[in-house]
Amino acid sequence: MEFSFYEFRYAPLSIQIAGIFIVVAIVCTLLAYFSILVGRYRAYRQSERLKKLHPIIDEQLMEHILLNEELASDVPADQVQLPLESFQQPVFEKKWARQALIDRLIHYRNNVRGSMGEQLRNLYIQLDLDKDSLKKMKSRKWERKVQGLAEMSNMNMSIADVTILPLTNSNNRELRAAARHAYIKLSKNEPFKFFDVVTEPLLLWDQVELFKIISTTEHIAIPNFAQWITYSSNKSIVSFCLKLVVHYNQLSAVPAVIRLLDTKDHYVRADAINCLGKMKVEDVEEKLVHMYNSQPLNCRLEILKALGRISSGKYVDFLRQEFLHATDFEVRKHAAKSLINNKWAAKGLIQELIDTATAENKLILKHSMNPLIKF
Repeated sequence: MEFSFYEFRYAPLSIQIAGIFIVVAIVCTLLAYFSILVGRYRAYRQSERLKKLHPIIDEQLMEHILLNEELASDVPADQVQLPLESFQQPVFEKKWARQALIDRLIHYRNNVRGSMGEQLRNLYIQLDLDKDSLKKMKSRKWERKVQGLAEMSNMNMSIADVTILPLTNSNNRELRAAARHAYIKLSKNEPFKFFDVVTEPLLLWDQVELFKIISTTEHIAIPNFAQWITYSSNKSIVSFCLKLVVHYNQLSAVPAVIRLLDTKDHYVRADAINCLGKMKVEDVEEKLVHMYNSQPLNCRLEILKALGRISSGKYVDFLRQEFLHATDFEVRKHAAKSLINNKWAAKGLIQELIDTATAENKLILKHSMNPLIKF
């Protein structure tokens, strides 16, 4: 050994460096394998413990909540006496067991409604499990915060604005999205207040998730979204509010949407045109046609679609000109579809176009006449 070390000591520098790297690589590999083994062992132990604990929890919940005859009566859920001692066994003093109990309560509450769901929530509160979730929200680890938010949200627990609002603007995307979803679901008075403080953009997936929560949450207070359309400096918030204006058919927001036609941002302008078209605001057609030639392609396409959705029949000739003379395929396609939507005013014209159009334009028209094909 001494001889080997002596040789290594006086070996060329390149060999010494290579030897050090080999030793480091071997040590790191062994540590990685050891870490994997420890992780798998811990996961195995946790799985075995849960296999034993879940039947105990399920049995107690079945007996005292899900099969409780009082819940089928007219007795209010909060007046039913809960046997808390059944859930205060020594095992539930352990952190992992309390977490398992929270997870099972959430699992059952997501699958039941009415008094049973409220009773599961009452049990969650009376066992002080809500305090466990609140501690997670105050953790320094973002994944713990997300877990706490999810638990509080699933159990419909109110959270102070001072606790949750800062999280809606977090640098961490997952935490930010979770906080926004929870705030909309849990806030009783101003569920959209976080729109005022958001600086980061709402990604498309965030918008989809938020829309799902907003449209499915019962008794949610829907504000006039014109306030954010007018004053918000966050373009993604404006875009999202335009979608909500369409969904809730907020005619009171139309003047604010029309003002966006003069905005410098052509993406926001295109969203505004899309909104006006879907709401069938006929009074705006003249302005849209007047501004058409000065617009970028995305706005021109939205204007064509809006004329088809409004379908007043006033601008059939304009649509015909675009269909016949535009060089862009998308423009001709949407002009054709809007002509078909205005067929009550352009019936003879459409037949004339079919008879005289080029092969490509005839194909576009027939494609647009399919009622299953939308814009």
